[in-house]
Amino acid sequence: MPVLIISDPETGKSQKVEIEDTQMSPLLGRRIGETMDGVIANLPGHRIQLTGGTDRDGIPMRPDVHGGVKARIILSGGVGFKPKKRGERKRVTIRGNMVSTDTTFLNFKIVEKPKVRKKSKTKEQESQKEETDEEDR
Repeated sequence: MPVLIISDPETGKSQKVEIEDTQMSPLLGRRIGETMDGVIANLPGHRIQLTGGTDRDGIPMRPDVHGGVKARIILSGGVGFKPKKRGERKRVTIRGNMVSTDTTFLNFKIVEKPKVRKKSKTKEQESQKEETDEEDR
């Protein structure tokens, strides 16, 4: 069962949303960095951006590797490898930047929240504001 992890950069909190395999179909073929509607993650009115993910074996997705397949590449840092010494490089297995059926965890961040409508002021509040403005002059 795929899991979506949605982070809110404003509050610093994240939430986990489990979806069915049938709900995964709109996500297939999406790439890291794409924005989409939040209805997929039960967040209507929100816009969310795909930031990464892992497959069932824990192999991370990397934005600079194209496709959704596994690849063994030499890394000197970044997603998938943290060097212990300066200049260290290592051949590591990672996954491409495209969501596939093997992807189980997907990370998103909220890019846009729904706009909140302000309540209109009553006529009494508007007249009181005009009176205080005239007094200030």
